[in-house]
Amino acid sequence: MRPCPRRLCHLDQTIQGSLLLAVLIFLLFTLPSFIKEPNTKPSRNKHQQNIKERSPELLQNAMSQAPTTRRKATTHMGSVLGTHTRDTHPEATALMANQRRRAQTSKAHAEEPGRVPTPTGKAALQTQAGAQAGKGARGATPAATPSQDRAQPTRSSAPPRSPATQRSQKLKATNFKSEPQWDFEDEYSLEVGGLQTTCPDSVKIKASKSPWLRTLFLPNLTLFLDSGHFNQSEWDRLEHFSPPFGFMELNFSLVQKVVARFPPVPQQQLLLASLRPGSSRCISCAVVGNGGILNNSHVGPEIDSHDYVFRLSGAVIKGYEHDVGTRTSFYGFTAFSLTQSLLILGSRGFRHVPLGQDVRYLHFLEGTRDYEWLEALLLNRTVTSRNLSWFRRRPQEAFQEALQLDRYLLLHPDLLRYMKNRFLRSKTLNTAHWRIYRPTTGALLLLTALQLCDRVSAYGFITEGHERFSDHYYDKSWKRTIFYINHDFKLERTLWKRLHDEGIIRLYQRPMTSKPTI
Repeated sequence: MRPCPRRLCHLDQTIQGSLLLAVLIFLLFTLPSFIKEPNTKPSRNKHQQNIKERSPELLQNAMSQAPTTRRKATTHMGSVLGTHTRDTHPEATALMANQRRRAQTSKAHAEEPGRVPTPTGKAALQTQAGAQAGKGARGATPAATPSQDRAQPTRSSAPPRSPATQRSQKLKATNFKSEPQWDFEDEYSLEVGGLQTTCPDSVKIKASKSPWLRTLFLPNLTLFLDSGHFNQSEWDRLEHFSPPFGFMELNFSLVQKVVARFPPVPQQQLLLASLRPGSSRCISCAVVGNGGILNNSHVGPEIDSHDYVFRLSGAVIKGYEHDVGTRTSFYGFTAFSLTQSLLILGSRGFRHVPLGQDVRYLHFLEGTRDYEWLEALLLNRTVTSRNLSWFRRRPQEAFQEALQLDRYLLLHPDLLRYMKNRFLRSKTLNTAHWRIYRPTTGALLLLTALQLCDRVSAYGFITEGHERFSDHYYDKSWKRTIFYINHDFKLERTLWKRLHDEGIIRLYQRPMTSKPTI
């Protein structure tokens, strides 16, 4: 009987060990519930308050990152046309902590001074040293980000910017050491469905067959700036280019107020619109510059024989009819060239612009002073701008109080930029003086005639041997032509000669003589 108690004792020890192990396991799992941890987390009320405060932020963050509603935003540097999309696509079951962290990061970036979201495409720009500049721009001083697509040549869908955005992201010419080259630099507003010439030897037809011009010449450009060709999107696009090639550093309110007064031009090809439907008549134009080569030229009757005659700036006619003709169909000018001509040549008979019921006026807009001139013209007030300090008169006096806005045409900045980019791109644009360069008013007028006419003859423009002639045909004594840095006369001379040699224009030239003439 003794072995049994030993087995029972052994069994009791086994049971006791099991029970002890069970007690230890029980205590291991239940003991933490009796110990109170320090309260390092926000209370329920505080957590709810935080959610309430952050809910609009989280909602906006979630919606902006949702895969099915990728929001497009436009970032402007004075008006950058860039598409900004978020790359993060959170799942619907994302943790609240991750959402809060993303919201805090976004808020911190948004509140960082001078920080602008980096857009992709269409001349995206970055901020450097407090200045906005584009990396779609070549030759820019600030850094830039490459773009993936090009801005549209006509009206974009960029939304209007807030005043705060306009103030903080305005492009300035001083940001660039040479002319900036945007990805959409060589894209222009085009007229869709415009009139086409039927003249078999039109300059447009010749250009399309020329190995040199067929990739340069655009026959359907938008030529005129008016109320139908100005809106916020166009401002945003053109603000990347300095005047007269765009709106950089101009006052939006002033430009808008002025341009809104000009009625839309029904047909950009307004000379073709004057022909009978189906007519194959060729429109001939004479463009008359003021060069001394016209003095004693006796080409006045030849000039007047053209369908239309273009003149510019100080177009003195009285006393020079036999050399320069008498008719005027188009008069081209800038506010500077016109006011200076009235001031300097008033005693020579140039006291007002060419007048007539059929005369059209072509205003090349150089910058702020041109819009200030227009504002005074439209309000019939005296010019008070410091930019025109020498002219303290009412602009309408120059038009003899008979101005009609449907005959007063503003040349579109795209047209002038097209001329500069494709025909008169001076090396000055690659220097620190890039901001002041522009083609001469005569060059702008002659290239405008190529857009409007079928046959173009140029008189009084710079040619080989120009040094033999006085600066202007109306000079009383011989004056040497001065080459100013804001123009490139040599480049223009080369262009006119090549257009003449290609048969695109007929350039009036004089036989070589041994001594200069007035």
